[in-house]
Amino acid sequence: MQNILVTGGAGFIGSNFVRHILRAGADLRVVTLDALTYAGSLENLKDLPHPEKHAFVQGDICDRTLVENTLDQHKIDTIVHFAAESHVDRSILGPGPFVQTNLVGTFTLLESARLVWGESGGFDGRRFHHVSTDEVFGSLGPGDPAFREVTPYDPRSPYSASKAGSDHLVRAYFHTYALPVTLTNCSNNYGPYQFPEKLIPLMILNAIRGAPLPVYGDGLQVRDWLYVEDHCEAIHLVLEKGRPGETYNIGGGNQPVNIEIVRLVCAILDELHPQGTPHERLITHVPDRPGHDRRYAMDITKIQAELGWSPRHTLGSGLRTTVEWYLSRPEWVTVIAQQSGYNEWLEKNYGKRGGGM
Repeated sequence: MQNILVTGGAGFIGSNFVRHILRAGADLRVVTLDALTYAGSLENLKDLPHPEKHAFVQGDICDRTLVENTLDQHKIDTIVHFAAESHVDRSILGPGPFVQTNLVGTFTLLESARLVWGESGGFDGRRFHHVSTDEVFGSLGPGDPAFREVTPYDPRSPYSASKAGSDHLVRAYFHTYALPVTLTNCSNNYGPYQFPEKLIPLMILNAIRGAPLPVYGDGLQVRDWLYVEDHCEAIHLVLEKGRPGETYNIGGGNQPVNIEIVRLVCAILDELHPQGTPHERLITHVPDRPGHDRRYAMDITKIQAELGWSPRHTLGSGLRTTVEWYLSRPEWVTVIAQQSGYNEWLEKNYGKRGGGM
């Protein structure tokens, strides 16, 4: 790897990966391509390590001319594809952008890579890495074994269906055109720079201002929580050592129910940001969302055995670091909310459920 294109690099996981790779590789140059929609912001790319080795291109991954010019002008040899519409609630309210970005955008990147790399020496030394989700596998029952790389796909939402389709496209380009691809399917990420509509930052920020903490249904949905820096380290390892054409599951190795995650966040806030009464009293159960998957779990045996990766952060340490980060970045929260129409979206999604947003 010498010149890496990171799509969606101004978003949550993408910006953390940009920071990670700039810290890790003295000889690497990184180009971020991002459309700067509601979930992407240049605020996430401030104070980068080695900023002289980073370039930013604003644009849509569906813009084939822009993508091909970027690959050519920056001599890109590695693509790490994060760019996606990723929030299930938003996909229920409006599925169109998910099909466009996740399917058409991925196709545009694949086709551009195939043509530009094919015209400039072939695929040797090139890599297209596609970042996907555990949600493509559907929902698990209480006693079902964890998802493996060979688990059949069974998406349940417009979001997960669009990601499943993009995964299939990536594999098709490997088998049909020999494009050197790798894929990773990750579990629920959390950590710094996460857009505050997601569960953990939403709970932190609502609790700080004394607002209700909306929990869907009974709160007993199960997720496998992965600290974002662990995810970045795993992707970096896959880029360096992963076999072309292979898929690797990445998970955090823990499965608390959602209501327990909320209570843990409240307990940390009681210690770091006390407000007189326990934050847990703000928990408010709201009607569940349609098609809400009950349980996800990731079997990470393959990446452990083949590449030697395991998560370094425990749930307790990762949550504490995350809470501390949001408490210390009120200016980031303010800018993100103003840029994205965040407060309006909260009312649209939770107001009708009686969440009192």
